Amino acid sequence: MTPTSDSPAELATDMASRFRGFLPVVIDLETGGFDAQHNAILEVAMVQVAFAADRLTITDRWQRAIQPYPGSTLDPASLKVTGIDPTDPDRGAVSESTAFKEMFKKIRIAMKTASCQRAILVAHNAAFDQQFMQQSFIRNDLKRSPFHPFSFIDTASLAAVTFGHTVLSEACSRAGIDFDASRAHNALYDAERTAELFCEIVNRWRASGSTAIPPTPPSPAPLP
Repeated sequence: MTPTSDSPAELATDMASRFRGFLPVVIDLETGGFDAQHNAILEVAMVQVAFAADRLTITDRWQRAIQPYPGSTLDPASLKVTGIDPTDPDRGAVSESTAFKEMFKKIRIAMKTASCQRAILVAHNAAFDQQFMQQSFIRNDLKRSPFHPFSFIDTASLAAVTFGHTVLSEACSRAGIDFDASRAHNALYDAERTAELFCEIVNRWRASGSTAIPPTPPSPAPLP
């Protein structure tokens, strides 16, 4: 039988068909707070994925430290969590515009390779990252973003359905992915773990051969 656009055989080998012409791009940001309109982006990391041997896998990693934009504010509590010193010259930080233009270039090359028309943001609690990125694009007059303007794939939601948990570290643990809490809140580390989680969920979905992933059977109740 010829595979349909929804058949596992085609979904496993064709990125454009699997994600409706979108290229999933895994992103993580570290920021100077939770206010997308006023707090600075301090780090951005991108992990790219592709199908190989019928499995979605990580293919490329990229990260940049970013200079706080003029007039931005930094929440000391957030800096304490991330451990980022924005004034450290050894960070090698670049401007938002430089970082995102470099990112866009890499994404467009990947889109062409995968025959995709647009990128779609994949992130853990993706609305947070999308808001900060959109504000940066506006601030820097970046009008040719490859990302869909409002759609995204949220791995926190996917993990809630698949593994029954939304916290990245716990979702990774339930998926059998190592997670070192001492390395968390580094953009590249978190992006890599998010990408591994995303790949695991997609691969489990395909392997199930159905429209749902079979749940893990509960442990038998202890005898009274």
